[in-house]
Amino acid sequence: MASMPKSFRPSTGSLSRRQFLITAGALILGTGIGLIPVSATAFNPQRLRQSMQQQYGESGLAVLEEWLAMLERLRGQDIQTQLRDVNDFFNRRIRWVDDIHVWGQEDYWATPLEALGEGRGDCEEYSIGKYITLKQLGVPGERLRMIYVRARIGRSQISQAHMVLGYYATPSAEPLILDNIAPSITPASQRTDLDPVFSFNSEGLWAGGSSESRADPLARLSRWRSVVERMRSQGFI
Repeated sequence: MASMPKSFRPSTGSLSRRQFLITAGALILGTGIGLIPVSATAFNPQRLRQSMQQQYGESGLAVLEEWLAMLERLRGQDIQTQLRDVNDFFNRRIRWVDDIHVWGQEDYWATPLEALGEGRGDCEEYSIGKYITLKQLGVPGERLRMIYVRARIGRSQISQAHMVLGYYATPSAEPLILDNIAPSITPASQRTDLDPVFSFNSEGLWAGGSSESRADPLARLSRWRSVVERMRSQGFI
C-alpha cells in the first residue's frame, strides 16, 4: 500500500471488521456511565508512591521515581522532545509479554503503575502509559488517541490485534504513530503494516477514522473504564 490508510485521517467510517472485533472481544459493553475525562488536576505523586510501594516494593518505587523525574525534565519542552522521550521510556521500561503470562487473563489493560511495577505488558500497556504521561505533560487530550489496529506481521498477510498511540497536531492532521513494535515515531503514511479499526481517548470513541465521536468511551469500553477507576485510586487522575 503506497499511501496512508484513509481511516487514519478524519473521514466517514464504520466498525465493519467483524473478525478483528471478535479478536479484540469483550471490549464493548452497552451499559451507560457518565464521561469522566482524564484530568491532570487530580494527579497525586505522593499517593502514587504509596500505591507503588504497597504493590511492588522498592524496585517498583525506583521505576516510578524515574518516571516522575522524566515528567519534571520534560515539562515545557517542545512536543517532539516530549513524544520521543515518552515513547522511548515506555518502550525501554516495559518488556512485551502476553497478558495471560503477566496478569493471568487473556486480555487485561493495566495502569501505568501496574505496567511499570511489573516491567511487563503488551500493546495496551505501552499505549495507555504514553497517553497518560503526555496528558500529564500538558498535551491536549484531543491531540491524542489510542488506536486499535490490525497489524500485519512481517511479509505475510497474517494480522493480529494491536494498539498504538496517535498524536494529531491538528484535528485533520495525519497522526504520528507511537508504537512498541517500531521504536521510531513515524507518520501514519509510513506505517502501511497497520490497518486502523477504531480509536478513543478520554473524550470520545471513533469508528475507523470518523471525525465525529460515536460513543462515550467509558460506557462502551469496559476495560478502559476499569483502568480509569484504578488510575484514580492509585493517584494518576
